[in-house]
Amino acid sequence: MENSPTSGTRTSRAGLSLTQQVKTRKPLHMLKKESDTQTTGLRRSLSLVQLTMISVGATLGTGIFVVLGDAVPIAGPAIWISFVVAGIAAMLSALSYAEMAGAVPVSGSSYSYTYVTMGEGLAWICGWCLLLEYAVSVAAVAVGAGEYLSEVAKAFGVELPHALIQPPGDGGVFNVPAVVIVLLAVVLLIRGSRESAVVNTILVGLKVVVLLLFILVAFSAFDSRNFEPLAPMGLAGITAASSRLFFSYIGFDAASTAGDEAKNPQRDLPRAIVISMAAVTVLYVAVAVAAVGARPWGWFDGQESALVHILEEVTGTVWVSLIFAIGAVIAIVSIVLVTLYGQTRILMAMSRDGMIPPVFAKVSRRTQTPVANTLITGGAIAAAAGLIPLGELADATSIGTLFAFSLVSISVIALRRNQPDIPRTFRVPLYPFTPILAVAMCLVLMVNLGGSTWIVFVIWMALGAGIYLAYGRRNSVVAQSLRVRDVTTEPKSAEVDQLQN
Repeated sequence: MENSPTSGTRTSRAGLSLTQQVKTRKPLHMLKKESDTQTTGLRRSLSLVQLTMISVGATLGTGIFVVLGDAVPIAGPAIWISFVVAGIAAMLSALSYAEMAGAVPVSGSSYSYTYVTMGEGLAWICGWCLLLEYAVSVAAVAVGAGEYLSEVAKAFGVELPHALIQPPGDGGVFNVPAVVIVLLAVVLLIRGSRESAVVNTILVGLKVVVLLLFILVAFSAFDSRNFEPLAPMGLAGITAASSRLFFSYIGFDAASTAGDEAKNPQRDLPRAIVISMAAVTVLYVAVAVAAVGARPWGWFDGQESALVHILEEVTGTVWVSLIFAIGAVIAIVSIVLVTLYGQTRILMAMSRDGMIPPVFAKVSRRTQTPVANTLITGGAIAAAAGLIPLGELADATSIGTLFAFSLVSISVIALRRNQPDIPRTFRVPLYPFTPILAVAMCLVLMVNLGGSTWIVFVIWMALGAGIYLAYGRRNSVVAQSLRVRDVTTEPKSAEVDQLQN
């Protein structure tokens, strides 16, 4: 048996004009009522530690294990500055997320925040960006698994067929390891959120140990001359690398998707977001400095599994690099697990609102997880991971993420203005300067992404607009709550004004 809280409310029309409907905001009391466990069918089992590990698990490792080798040739030795710039942009957005998570402690992440503050139209755009962010992020990270599994196999004298560890665009046929990792995450998530959180906490601990091992070994071969000149590509190179590395920080918002399953969401969600971002940024910068200190920046050009090769050359032994390669695979599994978790919870929130079909909101009474949602999402992501190259996936993820982050920062300003008296367990410091600066930095990083990425983004947005007009607008639960049945008459002005203003 499965629960679908809103499946019986989607057949009527609200009778709103398009302009009125896209401006309609979801009442906060409605959002909080929907997050009740009796309504969602989910179980509140996640503590502060587990929420922090979800955030760290979705973040830590992506840029270091997968994207670092591609980013160093863009920025040169100043790659650590690129990490700092991307980290500052992410932290500014994280502060906005922390305030919104404390004020609106529900699943749905920035989609829900935007719905409450800026209306259905921007909420749909934000949710559609999140689908790009999470789904493509899972696929992108999983793609990197093939490289590290190949290194593990080499340590045992086995050469994996290139055709089976790379997607077609990178000279292979199908990335089998990426698909296997995504399907493994699907199985874990179906078993239950608490069980998945325990597995993730163990995996996060292991990958932190592995990264600390790399830092210790790499610093033993540190050469300060590798940082001269510091920025051979200039400011443009640093900024361009930051745009790509921003992909490394997107996971922190995964904690905000767990609002319906956190034991104390108003208290713990803001803390988990801020703690995870600080920890991840410190580790990223330390690994980047250690890596460039151990090898000249030109050495990274064309290197796959760069950190493994550094360990091999520095130690002259296989076992150290083998441990690191295994750790990298563990890190990738952890990221895939929690990011896929976040994706399914955002889809649940959108489905409850009628934006997408009700199947995504159904929760199994036996496992208390969205089984059908997880299977559908995992299957689509597994196919993408097996067939699409890493570079294209990483940039597509970054642009969707940056746009969504900008909306969250704007949401903070809108909620402060429209509902200044609601309880907030965290407040953005230096308001309104901080959220405004966050938006500005996100826009700068978006501008520095390539033209092909923008083309993909525009096509994705156009596709999303078509789906909203064809399905979401017609089935919106919030619009239907106005109880306007006759599409030929004007909507009730008092109710419309309440939800729009």
